[in-house]
Amino acid sequence: MKLRRSLLGLLAVAATLGGFSAAAPAQTYKSEYKMSLVVGTAFPWGKGGEIWANLVRERTQGRINIKLYPGVSLIQGDQTREFSALRQGVIDMAIGSTINWSPQVKQLNLFSLPFLMPDYAAVDALTQGQVGKDIFATLEKAGVVPLAWGENGYREITNSKRPIKTPEDLKGLKIRVVGSPLFVDTFTALGANPTQMSWADAQPAFASGAVDGQENPMSIFTAAKLHTVGQKNVTMWGYVADPLVFVVNKEVWNSWTPADQAIVRQAAIDAGKEEIAIARKGLVEPDQPLLKDIAALGVTITKLSPAEREAFVKATRPVYAKWKPTIGNELVTKAEQAIASRKK
Repeated sequence: MKLRRSLLGLLAVAATLGGFSAAAPAQTYKSEYKMSLVVGTAFPWGKGGEIWANLVRERTQGRINIKLYPGVSLIQGDQTREFSALRQGVIDMAIGSTINWSPQVKQLNLFSLPFLMPDYAAVDALTQGQVGKDIFATLEKAGVVPLAWGENGYREITNSKRPIKTPEDLKGLKIRVVGSPLFVDTFTALGANPTQMSWADAQPAFASGAVDGQENPMSIFTAAKLHTVGQKNVTMWGYVADPLVFVVNKEVWNSWTPADQAIVRQAAIDAGKEEIAIARKGLVEPDQPLLKDIAALGVTITKLSPAEREAFVKATRPVYAKWKPTIGNELVTKAEQAIASRKK
């Protein structure tokens, strides 16, 4: 009788500790996982989150259910706090901007170096090569589990005052930028008046005329209908591209079975590829139909010649040189070499 009671006791302890793998998911899986996004599903970025969540739900037969929280609503709209909240477990998973997370992970500033990446092939050379692997290793050390790359896109400059063809055209313009010191340095070097504010605050500021301009991918321009808030001048200068990272909180990741981890990872990779294609649509085609659609809204599109673009490159080189050691000389040099040897 004593032996039977002892065995029952041991079985109860084993079950409590998750000793039975079949019982573990029921005990450790949440009914809902919170995914943080800066924007909603009208934007490629948010669409990527929707695709990822749907793939995970389908492939795990509903074991992992993900709810989207756009507008970084889990942290009161402060996108620069997203990475910290992810590490702390306030957020379970996210598709985050390398820009927004750069204050916490200095190596992510690599992608914000002005005029580092001249084309999409350069972006791919970094994210899909050794540099991308190195950055994922850095993110792992910082306390999250990175799974795949996405893309917000090349950030083009827009404003309500005049077409921008030279650095002099930026002088005195109040330009909304994200909360990154590198962006402040870049626009200060160009003679503009950079103003940090969240995206939620920025749009009313454009409408009132309190802020003259901003820089964002054209997919953001169209989905947010920025032509309706005074942004009538667009310059395609391709000064910075903004990769996105699909990540999961480390404790959440460790609570899943290896099989489910593999499913979530592959779903992120698949969603990332699809999201990148959506983000580039209308811009990679020779006739760039997206720009034609924007011009039809009464917006002036300015495309820089190589010589005009070089003037902006030259004006921002001191910023590039200043930030290279902060990001890491070795990492930046590796990125420069990867871009130089890319397949165009």
